[in-house]
Amino acid sequence: MKKKNVGTLLLFLILGWLAGAWIAKLLQPVKALSFLTTSTVLKWSPRADLDIITYDITIHLKLCMLSLAGIITAVWLYRRL
Repeated sequence: MKKKNVGTLLLFLILGWLAGAWIAKLLQPVKALSFLTTSTVLKWSPRADLDIITYDITIHLKLCMLSLAGIITAVWLYRRL
């Protein structure tokens, strides 16, 4: 039995998400597939001021149905390793 690690899983997830986003971008001109290519932006902005250190981070995640399909496919491929 092969040992799978978290780094490989993260790589598969990122590549699946990226592939789905690229496909969605290519299919954007097709009006009939707009339900697959419409994106939702998730925003997370943690910030703190601790007197000696201050940080402000903003993370935007852009999701659409095709990118979710890419993530699901990546998990399926990872499990088949």
